Amino acid sequence: MLTSAIFKANDIRGVVSGADAQWDADGARRLGALWPSVANLTPGSAVVLGHDMRATSAPFAEAFAAGLVSAGVDVVDIGLASTDLLWFASGRLDLPGVMFTASHNPGQWNGIKFCLPGARPVTATQLSRLAEFALADDVDPVPAEVEGTLRTEDLLGAYVDHLLTLVDLSDIRRLRIVADAGNGMAGLTLAPVFDRIPAELIGLYLDPDGSFPNHQPNPLEPENLVDAQQAVVEHGADLALVFDGDADRCFIIDERGEVVNPSTVTAVIAAQELDREPGAVVVRNTITSRAVDEVVAEHGGRTVVTNVGHTYVKAAMAEHAAVFGGEHSAHYYFRDFWGADTGMLAALHLIRLAGTADRPLSELVADYARYASSGEINSVVDDVAGCTAAVSDALAGRGTATTDDGLLVSGDDWWVSLRPSNTEPLLRLNVEARDEAAMTALRDEVLALVEPFTRTDRTRTETDTPGGQ
Repeated sequence: MLTSAIFKANDIRGVVSGADAQWDADGARRLGALWPSVANLTPGSAVVLGHDMRATSAPFAEAFAAGLVSAGVDVVDIGLASTDLLWFASGRLDLPGVMFTASHNPGQWNGIKFCLPGARPVTATQLSRLAEFALADDVDPVPAEVEGTLRTEDLLGAYVDHLLTLVDLSDIRRLRIVADAGNGMAGLTLAPVFDRIPAELIGLYLDPDGSFPNHQPNPLEPENLVDAQQAVVEHGADLALVFDGDADRCFIIDERGEVVNPSTVTAVIAAQELDREPGAVVVRNTITSRAVDEVVAEHGGRTVVTNVGHTYVKAAMAEHAAVFGGEHSAHYYFRDFWGADTGMLAALHLIRLAGTADRPLSELVADYARYASSGEINSVVDDVAGCTAAVSDALAGRGTATTDDGLLVSGDDWWVSLRPSNTEPLLRLNVEARDEAAMTALRDEVLALVEPFTRTDRTRTETDTPGGQ
C-alpha cells in the first residue's frame, strides 16, 4: 500500500499503523524496486541501507532491500543506525544511501531519507519521479536477470573515530554532561563517543524504543526539553544535550537549564571552524540570526544565505566549498562530514567550548547572542497569498523586502520572515530585532495582521526555543 500523502518535498513520511495507515511493507518493497530506475542505479551497483528503532523500521528496510535486490542492486546493510551514521556510511563508502526513519514524528509514523553517493542530497525531481512511478497502476518494476546481493557491515566504530578527528577534545577539562536521547538513535551513538572523551555522561532515555514511552523525540517542542533542563540543574552538570529521534539534530541546554538558541549554536560553531580555517565560507538560512553574520565577519569568514531547508543549505555548501552551515531548526552541516548534518558533531563543538574555558556555558554563549528572537510562531491560514500581501503592504517602505523564501522584510537591525511551510498548511512567522522591546512590537504588529486570516489559534512549534535569545 502506498498513498500520495507520504511523498514530501525532501523525503517520504507517513502513518504506518491503524485505520489511517498510509503505507506498509509491501509499499516499501515497491519503492525499493523502483528506486534504481529513479536514481540511475544499474545492475551491479550498490546502496547502503540503515534503519532506526521504530517497530516497523527493520521490516520496512528489509522489504525495501528485497526490492533493490530484485532490481539487481547490491545492498550494504548497516542495521540499526542514526541518520548521521547513515550519512557517514554513504560518505565513507561513496554509495547512495537509504535511511528508514520518521525523525521526530510519533511512533505510528515511518519514513525514508535518501542521499546520493558522498551523502549528497537527492533532487526534488527524483523524489517526484519516484512518487509518480510508485502511484501509477501501469508501472511495474522489471526484475533484473541477476539479483543483487546483501551483506551487513558495522560502521559505528569508524563513525566515532571520524567524529573525534574533527574536534580536538584532548585538552578539555572533565565535564559532567546530561544527554537525553528520547529513546531514539542517540542511544546507540552516545556511549561509544563518551567512552572516548573526558566527560561524565548522565544519560536520559538511552534505550532505543520506537514507542517513545517517556516523551516524543522532538526537541523543538518545549515540553520535550523539560527532563533535561531539570536534570542539568539537579546534577550540577555543565550542559545538556537533547537529540531528536534519528539524532541528526541536537539542542543544547546550559548549566542553568536554559536552552541555547540554535542560531547562537551556529555562531559558536562557525567561530570554531573559522579559527581552524580562516577565510572560509559559512552558510545560514534566511531565519537564522544576523549574529551569525557578525561573528563570521569578526573571525575573517564570509556568510552565504540560503532558503530554509537542507536541500538549499547542502547545495550552497557544495557550491561555495563552505566549511560549515547552520539552520535555526538545529540542523548543523559540516564540510568534513560530507556536507551532511550531524547532531553529535555539533554537540562535540559545544563540549569543546565548555571544556576549554573557566566560565560557565551560559556566559560563553552570551558572547554570540546579540539579538532578541520571537521563535517560530505558526498559524493555520487558508488564504496564504492574501495574508502575506497584507503584511507586505503594512511593512512597505520600512525595510528591504524579498520573496525568494516567503516574505522577508529586513531593516537595519531587525527582520520579519513570513513563509509557508513546505510540509504543513501553516504560515511560519519569525521576527528578530536588536532588543526585546523592538522584537515584541514587531511580532505583535504582524500577528495582528495575520489574525484575521487564521483558522485556528496560532501555535508555537518547531523552532520556538524557550530560554533562547
